[in-house]
Amino acid sequence: MAEDKKTLEDLKEVTADAVVAAAVAEDSADEVVTADAPIEYVQKLDDQGRAYATGKRKDAIARVWLKPGSGKIVVNGREEEVYFARPTLRMVIGQAFEVADRVGQYDVVATVKGGGLSGQAGAVRHGISKALTYYEPELRAAIKAAGFLTRDARVVERKKYGKAKARRSFQFSKR
Repeated sequence: MAEDKKTLEDLKEVTADAVVAAAVAEDSADEVVTADAPIEYVQKLDDQGRAYATGKRKDAIARVWLKPGSGKIVVNGREEEVYFARPTLRMVIGQAFEVADRVGQYDVVATVKGGGLSGQAGAVRHGISKALTYYEPELRAAIKAAGFLTRDARVVERKKYGKAKARRSFQFSKR
């Protein structure tokens, strides 16, 4: 290392070569990708003409298949009214269709695992929203503006040792 002596002339040659190489790389990069081009979303369908998406909420994971139809929703092999008996849960599932103005135009088949009914309904809604954007990419702006494409990351806080629950302490006794 001590034997290699560099002069300012050697440094000028090295920097000139680097400038030329950077200019060539910049010209080829401009031809390949333009930074200001908007992202083009394309339709994603499987072999049977269905859009597939995975929705998540709390501990629930929903696999959702969407295809054109009469508006029939089947969850885990049962009708929507049977599986989600509460009207509020059925309303949550239908919100994506209402925002996109596609009520009764698509059939949905979903399988849900984990969590409770509320988390499962949220997972199915998330899955339906994603599948709708895969089937009709032009609906993405409306569905995203409603906030249905964002995965709700809130989960139950874990229980800590020395506590009754996550934060609740045992009752204090003076004596």
